[in-house]
Amino acid sequence: MLDKLYPNAPSEPLSPAVIGDMLRLLDLSVIGAVGLAVYFGYVYSDPPGLSAQYLVTVAIGVLAAGLIFQWLGVYAGDFLLAKGMRSHWMIVAFAITFAVLLTAAFALKISSFYSRIWLISWFIGSVGLLLLVRLFLSDWVQRQAAQNAFANRTVIVGVGEQGRRLLKHLEQVGAGRVRVLGMIDDIPGPDETAEPTASQPSGHLGGHLGGMDDLAQMIRQGGVDEVLIALPWDQEARVQAVVQRLATMPVHIRLALDLVGYHFIGRGLTHIGHLPMINILSRPISGWSQVHKSIEDRVLAFTFIALLALPMAAIALAIKFHSPGPVLFKQKRLGFNDTPFELWKFRTMHAHMADPDCLVQATRDDPRVTRLGRFLRRTSLDELPQLFNVLRGDMSIVGPRPHAASTKAQGYFFDDIVDSYAARHRVKPGITGWAQVNGWRGETDTVDKIQKRVEHDLYYIDNWSIWLDFLIIAKTILVLFRGEKAY
Repeated sequence: MLDKLYPNAPSEPLSPAVIGDMLRLLDLSVIGAVGLAVYFGYVYSDPPGLSAQYLVTVAIGVLAAGLIFQWLGVYAGDFLLAKGMRSHWMIVAFAITFAVLLTAAFALKISSFYSRIWLISWFIGSVGLLLLVRLFLSDWVQRQAAQNAFANRTVIVGVGEQGRRLLKHLEQVGAGRVRVLGMIDDIPGPDETAEPTASQPSGHLGGHLGGMDDLAQMIRQGGVDEVLIALPWDQEARVQAVVQRLATMPVHIRLALDLVGYHFIGRGLTHIGHLPMINILSRPISGWSQVHKSIEDRVLAFTFIALLALPMAAIALAIKFHSPGPVLFKQKRLGFNDTPFELWKFRTMHAHMADPDCLVQATRDDPRVTRLGRFLRRTSLDELPQLFNVLRGDMSIVGPRPHAASTKAQGYFFDDIVDSYAARHRVKPGITGWAQVNGWRGETDTVDKIQKRVEHDLYYIDNWSIWLDFLIIAKTILVLFRGEKAY
């Protein structure tokens, strides 16, 4: 039956898990072998004799490397098919391993017992050989993947809209890991029978392969690795019947998403009460990330205030003597979770012309802005009091810039222009942000400007890391005194 359906049926796929585990073992063997080779080639004969401390250190190094490689995710997911098999992460992980070993040696005051040449040679030799192994193995894996050698031979049960949607999706993104042999009709009928088309003739990969009896025979003959059930979830009896029919067969059986699930592809799954559920959105910067972000904000705010205390005092005096009115300008802005807060800035407008509701955005050569105010705005020094907003917990150093609720672009409120505008408020607003350092700073007077700003803000929220924050801070310092788009 298998030969009749598709004469050139693919052979059983190679197991990425097995090859991955073999690579793990090879990595650790390389590290251990290089350490011993350097020892026997350089240390063993001077002074002569076998030293247990070197052998123990090599063993500890191999064990530590295995743990740290695993911890940093060097072998996580589809690392075999990743570019270079994550060689950069492997180098970082091994460097951390060596740093841990050296730190332990210094702490125990035993570093002087080891040859520095041996340590350096062990590190460089291991990295070089590990990269060489990945160079050759990665080339072999990519050639095998191009021939679908790792792809599970997959059959879709269900030829309705859900099955066709799944087939189309897998054809677009499943290359290398999934090879769809065709589709099976679980209950032939006028509504569910898929007739072979010119592009997918019967008996070829991706076409209509028959009914459940045909699928059972294909599995018994060893031609199928995986079955994807693509039936509507509200038709429970049909799904159960397919599962019961295949339950005794040596094949992976998976229930594909219902049609609504295709709107949330790539979201991942969570098990709650042992039930799989799709992650639609997660609270950003939560858990330990929230703790790290909070510490970062407080430490940086205190540091900047300490360094800039005298310049801030000088600016306050200059404002007081330059024009009558308060030193600070206070304005209601929307912050985290759409909660209003009072944002502080140095006053840059004439007091009687200030616009606390931001009904009209400041423009180039705005007559409301004082001469000193133009300088403060151009250099962003007017934003410095927001460091105290950070200490109060209203803001972060880095985050989406907060807007006044009444601000408009081309006569429209921001949240009327961009549907996802409010998603910016899932994190605390910031003094500077990803949008600002990418050229979207200053007046947001057009629809395009607010769309681009929101786009950059949401990218920051989805990709936050401490390193991204420090990158933004560094870029902010570089563009701070250019004064572009700030008036």
